[in-house]
Amino acid sequence: MTQPATAVRHVRAGAREDGQRIDNFLLRQLPGVPKSHVYRLLRSGQVRVNGGRAKPERKLVEGDEIRIPPVRMAEKGEAVRPPDDVLNRLREAVIHEDEHYLALDKPAGYASHGGSGLPYGVIESIRAWNKYEFIELCHRLDRDTSGVLLLAKSRPALLRAQKAFKEGTTEKRYFALLVGRWKGEDRDVDAALVKNNVAGGERYVDVDEEEGKPSRSRFSPQARYRDATLCEVQIFSGRTHQIRVHALALGYPVAGDRKYGDRGFDKAIRDKGLKRMFLHSHFLKLAADGALPKLLLNAPLTDELRDVLSRLPTISTTGSSARRAR
Repeated sequence: MTQPATAVRHVRAGAREDGQRIDNFLLRQLPGVPKSHVYRLLRSGQVRVNGGRAKPERKLVEGDEIRIPPVRMAEKGEAVRPPDDVLNRLREAVIHEDEHYLALDKPAGYASHGGSGLPYGVIESIRAWNKYEFIELCHRLDRDTSGVLLLAKSRPALLRAQKAFKEGTTEKRYFALLVGRWKGEDRDVDAALVKNNVAGGERYVDVDEEEGKPSRSRFSPQARYRDATLCEVQIFSGRTHQIRVHALALGYPVAGDRKYGDRGFDKAIRDKGLKRMFLHSHFLKLAADGALPKLLLNAPLTDELRDVLSRLPTISTTGSSARRAR
């Protein structure tokens, strides 16, 4: 059931909206309206900023006047409230909080945000705590990836983090179990990535040097097993599925990756207890920026993933990060 269409609204961007993308602004202004419809409004020119058309990536400036066309809104009661066990699980996952940021050790199985058939994700759940006047994701992790997830508690903090991610001045490190015996030591992958949609709307990412966006990762072996290698992966960009596709390009897909992985290996390792993708964001560093201090966040491997490693025959271990992982 939906409410009647709203009237045309003209909203002026305030200080809190300064620097916010117009698509994200509309998603907050139009709760219950499907994301696809919001983008359709932008593409058709029905949304205007200072009288002109606006692309989804346009960033608002304080004082901008936004025309929001009539839309049918979902009834307030239709919004899905995350279950209490989800809200409590995420409260338990908090690893850092200060006046600027909230950081979680996100459990695997939790999407960063709702959409694509998911009624809620981490950000919707944290908003359901009704604790913060402002809370936004600084970046995203795949649903099946665990580890450090950063959220901002103010727009200046959000813009600082987004700038650092965009310019590659953050330090982001993951642990990934890769299929196969690694040959040699550290290897860099510098391969452009492009998103492609296949039948059914499922999204895949491919290496494409002509159409893709630049991306770079460094893979450092930490522990070698008979049929797999634990790597620490530092990423210097933040493309969708970057580690997973770069690992595949090297010939060592991520264990448990249902989209890009090795089905035969994954079936065998399930007997070792791996029920998910073995990819964990364990370290994030933001350099100091003006009044915002340096931020260092750590999330050790989960007991679940450590148990999987303990069941794999070890060939040798290298590097201090292997000791941290184990």
